[in-house]
Amino acid sequence: MTTSKRIAAGILAIGLGLTLASCDRTDERMERLSEIGDGVMRQLGGEDVGGPGNQARMENVPVEARAFQGEMQEASPVRVATAPSKFVVGSIVAKPRSMPEPDTVAEAFEGPSIADYDAYVESFESDAVIVVPTDEEIAELQSPSRTMSSDEPSRLDRAMKSRRTITIDPKSREQMAQGLPREVLKDTRTRMEYRMESPQVQIPERTDDSPIIQPAPPAASPIPIPQKSAERRLVMRQDAIGAQVSAESQMIETAQRYGLAANIQRSRSGQMVIEVGSRAMKPTKYGGPDDNVTPWIAEDDEAITCPSGMTPEEISEDAVLATVCVIQDLKASGEFEYVEKDWLYQNQFVRRPKNSGPVTNVAVTPNDPLWSLQWNFMNQGSGDGEIEGGSGFVDFWTKQASQGSPEVVVAIVDTGLEMDHPDIKDSPNVAPGWDMVTDIAMANDGNSRDSDPNDPGDQCPEEFVFEDTFHGTHVAGTVGASVSNNENGVAGGAWNVKIVPVRALGKCGGRLSDINDAIRWAGGLIPEYDELGNEIWNDNPADIINLSIGLFRFCPASMQDAINAVTERGVVVVAAAGNDSVSTQFYAPGGCDNVLSVAAGDARGQIAPYSNYGAEVDVLAPGGDLQRDDNGDGRPDGILSTKHASNCTDPVTNEAITDCYYAYEQGTSMAAPHVSAALALIKSKRPDLTGTALADVLLTALNPRSQEQCSGPCDQYPGAEPVSEGSETCKLPCGAGLLNLSDVNLDE
Repeated sequence: MTTSKRIAAGILAIGLGLTLASCDRTDERMERLSEIGDGVMRQLGGEDVGGPGNQARMENVPVEARAFQGEMQEASPVRVATAPSKFVVGSIVAKPRSMPEPDTVAEAFEGPSIADYDAYVESFESDAVIVVPTDEEIAELQSPSRTMSSDEPSRLDRAMKSRRTITIDPKSREQMAQGLPREVLKDTRTRMEYRMESPQVQIPERTDDSPIIQPAPPAASPIPIPQKSAERRLVMRQDAIGAQVSAESQMIETAQRYGLAANIQRSRSGQMVIEVGSRAMKPTKYGGPDDNVTPWIAEDDEAITCPSGMTPEEISEDAVLATVCVIQDLKASGEFEYVEKDWLYQNQFVRRPKNSGPVTNVAVTPNDPLWSLQWNFMNQGSGDGEIEGGSGFVDFWTKQASQGSPEVVVAIVDTGLEMDHPDIKDSPNVAPGWDMVTDIAMANDGNSRDSDPNDPGDQCPEEFVFEDTFHGTHVAGTVGASVSNNENGVAGGAWNVKIVPVRALGKCGGRLSDINDAIRWAGGLIPEYDELGNEIWNDNPADIINLSIGLFRFCPASMQDAINAVTERGVVVVAAAGNDSVSTQFYAPGGCDNVLSVAAGDARGQIAPYSNYGAEVDVLAPGGDLQRDDNGDGRPDGILSTKHASNCTDPVTNEAITDCYYAYEQGTSMAAPHVSAALALIKSKRPDLTGTALADVLLTALNPRSQEQCSGPCDQYPGAEPVSEGSETCKLPCGAGLLNLSDVNLDE
């Protein structure tokens, strides 16, 4: 669409938005249209952006508290997903078929009886790593000159931290205690072992010859265990570890068949990750042009199957083919519920080319200087301080007299958080998080998994990311990680809730296996480990988990398994629908079961041109459109939030600023955190609500969309259904309606 056509379309939209109930009020309509036109011209000239007093508010703060990145973009063809998915070469995610169902929360409250303790395993057993080295690595391990000094940990040791690591001789047939028919070459246990101790029973000292009366075992503690803490008592049973041991044997035999080294990561969640080939002994090796190791990622090709005419030795020379063959063989064994590639996920920004309580009469709004540019939180309507595509947060803050509660926790599984951001540093809203990125070079911070979820940047020209996105910071800022109402920068949707950053995406994306662990850790279901081997649990298990990530593929079984595990505990999972203008059923996690799938809307309350759509979408929320200015403020209708950016603008002087801390972005990544923030606000007022009950309250607060508001040109949406036979306009189902907190009903 040309610039002149966009301007004409904008004026037409303004005119339509001013249509009054009575058709004979022409003079009033024309007068109002003239007022708006004058306002637009003032705003385009940099005058009084956002209403009376706002210019003075901006002028009274330092430039770093108001400068932002973002300008109108030229229209470009809608990008439709056609590129194949990518996966991590040599990494496979699997789950044994015979894994027993985990204990229920009710059983966790009671805990195992004394007689049952032998049925459970110690934690360092459940999270062990089984390593199958090559002949050269065996020789190195057995060399008397080689020391295993803890001061010089191996790459594998650094990757796995202090989990128990068992290195075995694949040629041995000696039976291990765990059941693996291999000789142990090295067994590194956690430095601090966690044992399940039976309650101590005190026997009174005898003073005579009376018979000894053994007291009965003590009853379960009458002190109730908080439900979130009770999850930690869902320890692994012996029969579950037995299923994993059997699966490990199958994995080892399969790797041996192709002469491949392997490491197998065992988790109490039931998920197992096997890495084969060059990655097995160097699981944090990134690969690249200066490396003799096969590139670490590859594009998926469904046509590649394991050939019958090649020898195992020939297959092992091709890392991609070896990965396919190992997966095929493991599936054929019948041992596994699922076996799949370790898919590579991306954030859901719309990528740009390089260089490119009591009801009051006064609305509650924050004093942050850029608040007037955050149309996405405003009430829906066409009056002053309203916009058709808003989400009604102002009404909720005002009518419910609440901007959130620190008892409510939202976990952001994303690229991490800029901890030194001036609007986030020392924020009382940010709780301790975790870095789940396994690959050191993908992590881009010099180490593997650890307790630091800071985002060091994620430039990746191979994936068209030419500058650091700080994606997780933008998403978290929309929810409420930044300090709102502090006369600095922007406001979040839920000012006072607790944000737990869980870093699972780094340079060039994030591994499926890491994301699955991040979901479970965020929900309080599994621990991570510090350098000393201590179990580190999420002390703030999430009520809501935000997944502004995407993979152009049907929902992987292992991801669905992780989502099910947390939703069964009452967590609401919010997922971006995806940005490729296709049906959300082809996307994960937006197309997974048991998620609230969020499509993106523009400032008019219509589906954005890049947004995915379909029956899987639950709700439409503001995602922005940087090619439009439908609110007439002279700025693009993106979502303004926190992130470090370059090539910025001072809204007071309109001068160029080299660096700033706020930016406009667009995408279903931006839409999802609006829903997460809305859920957090609702739970702040109704802490009794969890899971589907909490989601149902939000789904009653939607403004239905017409077919016209959720449709688009058929030539831009291949596969979409025309609104009528022969029509060039296609249906783009965008959920039950547009998020509208003004209509939320919190009655019992």
